[in-house]
Amino acid sequence: MQQVKRFKTLVGHLATKMPASWQVDRKRIYLKPVLSTLVAMSMVSSAAIPASAQGRVQIVRDAEIETLLKDYTLPILGAAGLSRNGVEIVLVNNQSFNAFVAGRRIFMNTGALMTSETPNEIIGVIAHEAGHLAGGHQQRLREQISRARTLSIVGTLLGVGAVAAGSAVGADGAAQAGTGIAVSSGTTANRLLLSYRRSEEMNADQAAVKYLNATKQSAAGMLRTFERFSQGLALAGVRANPYELSHPLPRERIALLEELARQSPYFDRNDPESLVFRHNMMRAKIAAFSGGHPAVARLFRNDPRGLPARYGAAIATDLSGRSDSGLSQIDSLIRELPNNPYLYEMKGEMLLKLRRPGEAADAFARALRLDKANSGLIRARLGFALLSTGERNNMDRAISELRASISNDPDNLVAYRQLSQAYGIKGDVASAELTIAEGHFRAGNKREAQVFAARAQQKMQKGTPGWQRANDILTVGQ
Repeated sequence: MQQVKRFKTLVGHLATKMPASWQVDRKRIYLKPVLSTLVAMSMVSSAAIPASAQGRVQIVRDAEIETLLKDYTLPILGAAGLSRNGVEIVLVNNQSFNAFVAGRRIFMNTGALMTSETPNEIIGVIAHEAGHLAGGHQQRLREQISRARTLSIVGTLLGVGAVAAGSAVGADGAAQAGTGIAVSSGTTANRLLLSYRRSEEMNADQAAVKYLNATKQSAAGMLRTFERFSQGLALAGVRANPYELSHPLPRERIALLEELARQSPYFDRNDPESLVFRHNMMRAKIAAFSGGHPAVARLFRNDPRGLPARYGAAIATDLSGRSDSGLSQIDSLIRELPNNPYLYEMKGEMLLKLRRPGEAADAFARALRLDKANSGLIRARLGFALLSTGERNNMDRAISELRASISNDPDNLVAYRQLSQAYGIKGDVASAELTIAEGHFRAGNKREAQVFAARAQQKMQKGTPGWQRANDILTVGQ
């Protein structure tokens, strides 16, 4: 017992040392590192790299939303000839309608998901971003940026040379001309780059329609997205200079897209009702977390008693501090949809807030049995509920579930801390410290990872798998 008490003190100390990416709230939102040198291709925003994507972006993790987006994405990736396991959809906690790609990731704003009225609208966005990936636009954009910088530098040097020559002969006109060369060279480089960007956006639009046709889906949703964006610019009184935009003007994109979309034999095809239902359940969840009851009521004002509206209301009730009432509402929904795993998952979250972890574990276990996607996030919550009971006889199962969740979803950094706590309750401090080291290593905190790996290794027998893994962390990069 004394050993357990000492470990709890250690874990408390570690919590203050953990990176921001390990902190998690009720929405399971955490900060996930993204390269600050990110080169992104954006769906609708004229800014290639959103401000939130500089260095870190606020990432949302949710099993229900991630599973739905995966179902939207896989057919498109197949049509684009992209590896289905090599492209990741990442949810960004941002209320604007936008999406962008970086590396092998498609970043999707929660605002885009909540605003989209049909699955087809989001599928069209995904198809567009897949067009960027399949076309290798990011690499070519980097090359264009390099060329633009070279042109700008050469022009600046020529300008400096002209200024120097003008100064030598005392000709003010020559000096002013030199300054003009430097300025115009930068402007020319930027316009060449933006022209290239506009061309790639058009190419991505055309590729998107091709992928939608290949999967027998309509491009009508994609067309509605562009029309919405165009109307937003008009309402804002925007009069954009086409030479200063990285994307084609909305009216140009709409004209081209409408022509391509209406040529498709699938233009009038509607989304399956089951998919529309899942889409609206997702929108209800995002509305509840982002704006509470008012946001849910606005979103479903035409169907206030429908299942999605009531789902959002139950979540908003829980978030407002009335978890007992929210739980009653969720139980009512479960009676109508007894095979929906995400209702049980939400029930487990509410039971945790009500400090009933044993019942929460049962709810998460039921959710996991019903979840065809076998989400690592749900499994991690089951492990956490078992850990939260504080009962030593639950720790082996908690460890098993948390280890399995990390194996399935190694980016769930919070699960490493919880697994470490479970080992600590069992008195296995060496495994607890190695787990902390693994989490820091995964988060990119090499120094902290090596500190805890060294501590763990000192407590392990040389040559064992744990000792060897600690040694790997200690020697990486040397």
